Amino acid sequence: MSQPAEDESATLLRARGMRVTRPRVAVLEVLAGGGHLEVDEIARAVRARLDSVSTQAVYDVLGALSRAGLARRIEPAGSPARFEARAGDNHHHVVCRACGAIADVDCAHGAAPCLDPVGAGGFVVDEAEVTFWGLCPDCQRAKADD
Repeated sequence: MSQPAEDESATLLRARGMRVTRPRVAVLEVLAGGGHLEVDEIARAVRARLDSVSTQAVYDVLGALSRAGLARRIEPAGSPARFEARAGDNHHHVVCRACGAIADVDCAHGAAPCLDPVGAGGFVVDEAEVTFWGLCPDCQRAKADD
Protein backbone atom coordinates (compact mmCIF):
# COMPACT_ATOMS: atom_id res chain seq x y z
CA MET A 1 0.00 0.00 0.00
CA SER A 2 1.24 3.44 -0.79
CA GLN A 3 1.74 5.61 2.26
CA PRO A 4 0.01 8.78 0.92
CA ALA A 5 -3.23 6.93 0.03
CA GLU A 6 -3.15 5.11 3.37
CA ASP A 7 -2.65 8.39 5.24
CA GLU A 8 -5.55 10.01 3.34
CA SER A 9 -7.84 7.06 4.09
CA ALA A 10 -6.84 7.09 7.76
CA THR A 11 -7.57 10.81 7.94
CA LEU A 12 -11.04 10.27 6.40
CA LEU A 13 -11.81 7.50 8.88
CA ARG A 14 -10.65 9.52 11.88
CA ALA A 15 -12.65 12.55 10.72
CA ARG A 16 -15.79 10.38 10.92
CA GLY A 17 -14.86 9.05 14.34
CA MET A 18 -14.02 5.60 13.02
CA ARG A 19 -11.17 3.33 14.05
CA VAL A 20 -8.46 2.98 11.43
CA THR A 21 -8.10 -0.67 10.44
CA ARG A 22 -6.26 -2.28 7.55
CA PRO A 23 -9.49 -3.62 5.96
CA ARG A 24 -11.17 -0.19 6.18
CA VAL A 25 -8.16 1.53 4.64
CA ALA A 26 -7.93 -1.09 1.88
CA VAL A 27 -11.64 -0.83 1.02
CA LEU A 28 -11.45 2.97 0.90
CA GLU A 29 -8.43 2.74 -1.42
CA VAL A 30 -10.25 0.31 -3.73
CA LEU A 31 -13.32 2.55 -3.84
CA ALA A 32 -11.14 5.61 -4.49
CA GLY A 33 -10.09 3.93 -7.74
CA GLY A 34 -13.55 4.75 -9.07
CA GLY A 35 -16.43 2.83 -10.48
CA HIS A 36 -19.54 1.15 -9.18
CA LEU A 37 -18.15 -2.05 -7.75
CA GLU A 38 -19.81 -5.26 -6.61
CA VAL A 39 -18.76 -6.71 -3.26
CA ASP A 40 -16.88 -9.60 -4.92
CA GLU A 41 -14.83 -7.15 -7.01
CA ILE A 42 -14.00 -5.12 -3.91
CA ALA A 43 -13.11 -8.26 -1.92
CA ARG A 44 -10.72 -9.49 -4.66
CA ALA A 45 -8.99 -6.11 -4.81
CA VAL A 46 -8.74 -5.91 -1.00
CA ARG A 47 -7.28 -9.44 -0.85
CA ALA A 48 -4.63 -8.37 -3.36
CA ARG A 49 -3.62 -5.68 -0.85
CA LEU A 50 -4.01 -7.60 2.43
CA ASP A 51 -3.66 -11.26 1.40
CA SER A 52 -6.46 -12.46 3.65
CA VAL A 53 -9.82 -10.91 4.39
CA SER A 54 -13.23 -12.57 4.39
CA THR A 55 -16.07 -11.47 2.16
CA GLN A 56 -18.13 -10.96 5.32
CA ALA A 57 -15.48 -8.57 6.65
CA VAL A 58 -15.71 -6.60 3.40
CA TYR A 59 -19.51 -6.45 3.75
CA ASP A 60 -19.09 -5.23 7.33
CA VAL A 61 -16.60 -2.55 6.28
CA LEU A 62 -18.82 -1.40 3.41
CA GLY A 63 -21.78 -1.14 5.78
CA ALA A 64 -19.78 0.93 8.25
CA LEU A 65 -18.38 3.18 5.50
CA SER A 66 -21.85 3.68 4.01
CA ARG A 67 -23.33 4.62 7.40
CA ALA A 68 -20.45 7.07 7.92
CA GLY A 69 -21.02 8.70 4.52
CA LEU A 70 -17.67 7.53 3.10
CA ALA A 71 -19.23 5.12 0.59
CA ARG A 72 -22.53 4.88 -1.21
CA ARG A 73 -24.53 1.73 -1.85
CA ILE A 74 -26.65 1.60 -5.00
CA GLU A 75 -28.96 -1.20 -6.07
CA PRO A 76 -30.21 -0.92 -9.65
CA ALA A 77 -33.21 -3.19 -10.24
CA GLY A 78 -32.13 -6.69 -11.22
CA SER A 79 -28.52 -6.07 -10.25
CA PRO A 80 -26.49 -6.87 -7.13
CA ALA A 81 -25.63 -4.05 -4.76
CA ARG A 82 -22.73 -1.90 -5.85
CA PHE A 83 -20.60 0.55 -3.96
CA GLU A 84 -18.82 3.75 -4.87
CA ALA A 85 -16.70 6.36 -3.13
CA ARG A 86 -18.77 9.29 -4.42
CA ALA A 87 -21.13 9.86 -1.53
CA GLY A 88 -23.07 12.73 -0.01
CA ASP A 89 -23.62 14.78 -3.15
CA ASN A 90 -27.03 13.40 -4.16
CA HIS A 91 -25.97 12.42 -7.68
CA HIS A 92 -27.92 9.91 -9.72
CA HIS A 93 -27.08 7.01 -12.04
CA VAL A 94 -27.73 5.84 -15.59
CA VAL A 95 -27.71 2.09 -16.22
CA CYS A 96 -27.34 0.31 -19.56
CA ARG A 97 -30.19 -2.14 -20.11
CA ALA A 98 -27.99 -4.37 -22.27
CA CYS A 99 -24.64 -4.71 -20.48
CA GLY A 100 -25.37 -3.26 -17.02
CA ALA A 101 -22.75 -0.49 -17.21
CA ILE A 102 -23.39 2.29 -14.69
CA ALA A 103 -22.40 5.94 -14.95
CA ASP A 104 -22.90 8.90 -12.64
CA VAL A 105 -25.36 11.66 -13.54
CA ASP A 106 -25.09 14.93 -11.67
CA CYS A 107 -28.24 16.22 -10.00
CA ALA A 108 -30.08 18.44 -12.46
CA HIS A 109 -31.70 20.70 -9.90
CA GLY A 110 -28.98 21.71 -7.50
CA ALA A 111 -28.83 20.84 -3.82
CA ALA A 112 -30.22 17.75 -2.12
CA PRO A 113 -32.78 16.39 -2.36
CA CYS A 114 -33.10 18.09 -5.79
CA LEU A 115 -36.59 16.64 -6.25
CA ASP A 116 -39.51 17.41 -3.98
CA PRO A 117 -42.19 14.72 -3.81
CA VAL A 118 -45.82 15.72 -3.71
CA GLY A 119 -47.43 14.43 -0.52
CA ALA A 120 -44.40 13.05 1.34
CA GLY A 121 -46.65 11.92 4.20
CA GLY A 122 -44.94 14.11 6.76
CA PHE A 123 -41.44 12.89 5.91
CA VAL A 124 -38.59 15.38 5.75
CA VAL A 125 -36.90 14.36 2.50
CA ASP A 126 -33.12 14.82 2.46
CA GLU A 127 -32.11 12.74 -0.55
CA ALA A 128 -33.53 11.63 -3.90
CA GLU A 129 -32.26 8.54 -5.71
CA VAL A 130 -33.01 8.47 -9.41
CA THR A 131 -31.96 5.75 -11.84
CA PHE A 132 -32.07 6.44 -15.54
CA TRP A 133 -32.14 3.46 -17.92
CA GLY A 134 -30.99 3.26 -21.53
CA LEU A 135 -28.19 1.95 -23.74
CA CYS A 136 -24.54 2.86 -23.27
CA PRO A 137 -22.53 4.04 -26.30
CA ASP A 138 -20.94 0.60 -26.84
CA CYS A 139 -24.30 -1.17 -26.82
CA GLN A 140 -25.78 1.47 -29.13
CA ARG A 141 -22.97 0.78 -31.62
CA ALA A 142 -23.43 -2.99 -31.30
CA LYS A 143 -27.18 -2.62 -31.89
CA ALA A 144 -26.57 -0.42 -34.94
CA ASP A 145 -24.14 -3.01 -36.35
CA ASP A 146 -26.71 -5.82 -36.07
